Amino acid sequence: MTRLSIIHKTRYTFCRDITLGRHQLMLRPRETRDLSLVSFDLGIRPAPVLDWSHDVAGNAVATALFRSPARELDITARMVVELHAPVWPVFPIATSAMQFPFTYSPDELTDLGPLAQPQYWDQFKRLRGWVDPFVAPQPTDTLALLKDISNAIAAQIRYQGRETEGTQGPLETLDRGWGTCRDIAVLFAEAVRLLGFGARLVSGYLYNPSAEKVGTTDAGATHAWVEVFVPGAGWIAFDPTNRSVGSANLIAVAVARNIHQISPVSGSFHGTYADFLGLDVTVDVRGDADNSTEISRVGTDLLQSSVAPEA
Repeated sequence: MTRLSIIHKTRYTFCRDITLGRHQLMLRPRETRDLSLVSFDLGIRPAPVLDWSHDVAGNAVATALFRSPARELDITARMVVELHAPVWPVFPIATSAMQFPFTYSPDELTDLGPLAQPQYWDQFKRLRGWVDPFVAPQPTDTLALLKDISNAIAAQIRYQGRETEGTQGPLETLDRGWGTCRDIAVLFAEAVRLLGFGARLVSGYLYNPSAEKVGTTDAGATHAWVEVFVPGAGWIAFDPTNRSVGSANLIAVAVARNIHQISPVSGSFHGTYADFLGLDVTVDVRGDADNSTEISRVGTDLLQSSVAPEA
C-alpha cells in the first residue's frame, strides 16, 4: 500500500472585479478496489454556494455558484489517498474473452453503448488501417493485443507538452508524431474502439517518485489515460504515454466517453477575454517517504482547467 498526499491549486486572476459564472469542479478521486480516499477538503475563495452530485459516469461533481464579484478565484483541493494496485497486476479475464475477437454479452454491449464506438470521423479509414495489423493472425491473445497497441503508440508518438487548450484528434496525433498525454490517450481509446472494445478516458494524477515516467519532471502531476473493459477483469487501465498497464501510480478522478467531459475545473465569467489575466495551476503529489519539496507547476498541457467569458 502507498499513501499519498495531493494538493491541487488553481488560481484565476482578472484585471478588475468581475462576476463569476457557474463552475464545475471534478477534483475528488474515485474510490475503487485499487484506491481508498482517506480525506478530501475543498477550499474556494471567494466562498461559493457549493452543491455536490454524481454525473452519469459516477464522477463526483461540485457545482459552485458565486454571489459577489471578485478579482481572483482560488480553488485548492487537498486529499490523502491509499493506493493498493500491484505493480505487476494479474487480470482475471473471463475465458470467453481471453482470445480476440470476442463478443460482449448483450447487457454489456448495451451498457457500454458509445464507449465501444468510434468518436471521430475518419473518411478514409486511416486509423483502422493502422490498427488492423495488430490483430493478425486471429484469434490473438486479448491482453497482448491491447498491450501491443499501447506500446506501438508509445514507440511512434513522442510526448510533448503544449500550452494551449483543446485536444488533438487521433489522426492529427498520428500525422504529427507527437502529443500531450491527453492526445495520446484519445488516440489509444479511438484505436481500440475501432476493434469493438469499450473504452473510457480517465483524468487524474500521476505519481512519479523516481521521475522515470513521461509527463512530469517532478514527483507528480495531472495526467490522462484510458480504461478498457474486458469481461472478467472489468476496467483495465492503460497509460500509453508511459507504456504501462494497471493502476499502480495512477489516481483516477473522473472518467468519461470524451476527454472534454473531464476537465478538473471549468466555468465562465461575465466579461471579455481582455479582463482575464491568467491561470496558474500547481500540483503536489508526494508519498509518506518523500522528502522533496518540489511542486509541479503545470498549465493547460495536462488536461487542466478552462474558463471562458459568457456570451
